[in-house]
Amino acid sequence: MGRAAFPGSFDPPTVAHLAVARAALAVPGVDEVCLVLSEAALGKDGGVAPVADRLAVLEAVAAGRPGLAAARTPARLVVEVAEAVGAGAVVLGADKWAQVLDPAWYGGSTAARDAALARLPRVLLAPRAGVAVDPAPSTGPEVVVLAVEATHLDVSATRARAGEHHLMLPEAVASGLWA
Repeated sequence: MGRAAFPGSFDPPTVAHLAVARAALAVPGVDEVCLVLSEAALGKDGGVAPVADRLAVLEAVAAGRPGLAAARTPARLVVEVAEAVGAGAVVLGADKWAQVLDPAWYGGSTAARDAALARLPRVLLAPRAGVAVDPAPSTGPEVVVLAVEATHLDVSATRARAGEHHLMLPEAVASGLWA
């Protein structure tokens, strides 16, 4: 498996992002978690901070932590993000996994969704407060639920942007982008 892609908007990167990445690194066979900044993440607006600035913060986060890397991609579907960075696994929150399973993101087509799921590598799934952890359809990838501390399950970038700066990683706070 080697590399796991952890796609997101990281607007800003939070303590929960880091906790999830560390949980993924604990999975046998995962040597690196690549924080992959989606330039135009599905279901998100353009973001508060510019993409280039968010990437610089992610690179600083990765530089100080063994096993982490950072990348940027124009790919939008999770399967395309994984392919873009050569990942043998993807790291997703339960909320993003619900999007991946929703045919609405594939033009309403269950067949198109199933075709994308068939291309998806192993999924390392992070629980989220209030979101059910649904298994993949029989044609989908293997799903492994990560062991993430309960204190991180309700952390969100939305809360961090709203002023709960203690939820941001130190590199994000130091950047001043979300002050």
